[in-house]
Amino acid sequence: MIGIRRARPADAAAIAAVHVAAWRSAYPGILPDSYLTQLSVIRQAGHYERAIRAEGGVFVAAAWGSDLPPGGRPRVVGFTTTGLARSPGIAEGEIETLYVLDDWRERGLGRRLMRAAAAHLQAVGCRSVFVWVLSQNPSRWFYARLGGRAVAEATVQVGGRPVNQTAFLWDPIERLLETSAQAS
Repeated sequence: MIGIRRARPADAAAIAAVHVAAWRSAYPGILPDSYLTQLSVIRQAGHYERAIRAEGGVFVAAAWGSDLPPGGRPRVVGFTTTGLARSPGIAEGEIETLYVLDDWRERGLGRRLMRAAAAHLQAVGCRSVFVWVLSQNPSRWFYARLGGRAVAEATVQVGGRPVNQTAFLWDPIERLLETSAQAS
């Protein structure tokens, strides 16, 4: 079974491991290899533990039972983080991160995590939501499939390299809630 739930501080290291694995899988050739090699689960864990303790919108996809090999322990296989928009003018809420381990993709976890994120943001009063996606991200089609509309482009520095990103918007936020429910 795979459930979506609010993250707990004890999940921080597992969330960080998903983050590092997802970046190393998705971004070779997009981000510098030296940067990807230096990603640290320990440093990321500290970041995520602070976010969880601050009661931000951090949700995990946790697998257990028949979805694991015999004797497998429950584990975090994906996560999302949300908050009020860090970039003014695009939307009120932001999905800051969404990562699922490669072996757990194509099972609807991304859609379920996006739905949890949007529901959380709606509950705290956001009427619109967006996500920044690296423009060369091989999975950027996912956001368009969920009804996100590309509305902005920007360049960020990652590992000393300029990288283009695209903002996908759902306005009103109900568009994401409805599309993610239909696609699940």
